[in-house]
Amino acid sequence: MSFHKACGFSSRTALLVLVAGSLVLSGCVGSGSLTPPRKVARPQPAAAEPAYAAGVMPPSAPMPDPVPRQPGGTILGTGPVKVALVLPMSAAGQGAVVAQSMHNAAEMALGEFQGSDITLLVKDDRGTPEGAQAAAQQALAEGAELIIGPLFAGSVQAAGQVARERGKSVIGFSSDASVATRGVYLLSFLVQEEVDRIVAFAAAQGRRSLAAMIPETAYGRVAEARLQQAAARQGIRIAALEYYPAGQPQVAVQRLSRVIGGPAPQADALFIPDNGDGLPAVAQALQMAGFDPMRVKPLGTGVWNEPRVLALPALQGGWFAAPDNRGFEAFAERYRARFNTDPIRLATLSYDAVTLAAALARMQGAQGFNDGMLTNPAGFAGADGVFRFNPDGTNARALTVQEIRGGATVAISGAPRTLVAGN
Repeated sequence: MSFHKACGFSSRTALLVLVAGSLVLSGCVGSGSLTPPRKVARPQPAAAEPAYAAGVMPPSAPMPDPVPRQPGGTILGTGPVKVALVLPMSAAGQGAVVAQSMHNAAEMALGEFQGSDITLLVKDDRGTPEGAQAAAQQALAEGAELIIGPLFAGSVQAAGQVARERGKSVIGFSSDASVATRGVYLLSFLVQEEVDRIVAFAAAQGRRSLAAMIPETAYGRVAEARLQQAAARQGIRIAALEYYPAGQPQVAVQRLSRVIGGPAPQADALFIPDNGDGLPAVAQALQMAGFDPMRVKPLGTGVWNEPRVLALPALQGGWFAAPDNRGFEAFAERYRARFNTDPIRLATLSYDAVTLAAALARMQGAQGFNDGMLTNPAGFAGADGVFRFNPDGTNARALTVQEIRGGATVAISGAPRTLVAGN
């Protein structure tokens, strides 16, 4: 039996599945990861974005050398189809560190895609919307048929406005779904998908009454809104909902203690969409309130997947949704061999975007970047597993459910190997 028949694909889809390169149209392929060698980027309170001030580079990793830049940017590859890569190469703080790692990953993607048909026009947006607008205008003037990046929400929005005026698409890296729209697609880790996955899994395991502790951050607010929707779909009752200032959960835990503490708690699960900066204080407050994770199952999102969180006693046995770990680990091993340093967690996004662009250009040239191709419902298989772009610009990902055990994670529900339209 042929590959595409076994997977139920049309002949058009099968052609895309079999294209050369590490990232192909999704079928019976692909698994990814979220656990980095060291740390995971945490969400930015200001805009539901990942923050880059901490958690993106291993403590032992040296600061990478800056990429040599020409006035018009650098160029990677020699293919006939031009694609822009817009990154905050000269942004202040950790933004430039993230950009460097994503630049390296793009270079690696081109190197691993034999005979790539694309040339990458690397442009520096300086980490600002104004810089992104100028970078996009310059790239399009130079013939770019697709824009990959930028990183920050305002920059994605600015570049997207320029690209849409020219009828070109953007594959951005922001995790703020509000900037997604048709033609501006986000290849990022969206909390909405992770909430849907973990709530559905909890319901399948018989959890029926859920309490939630929500940090007063943009990330927390997005997670809470999606929780309300997911719980309603799954028939789960939200027994109590408490908010707390980031890093100060004590009062909220006290208010919740009657619901989640004691020998007969009213809730059988506790959802906490916080990260490694905030969760130690939450866990300490929970222990003082008599919280027992054996009675009330802790639930979280992909930002739990870092050593600081996995070591917390109050979260042992907890579940969270994230891409499969194996893909990132394999990517990171190749990255270290090539660049002699660890990648940041978001580097796979750049790698997948560039590989996707190369695969689509191989098949259809610049026509491969149209909305119909990018939103193919079968999706694509990348370093972090299977994903697809939705028509509204957001994405769907195949996610695992991980359980925290003894300071490590164990996958207790594997990621789907395909994404069926409408899931």
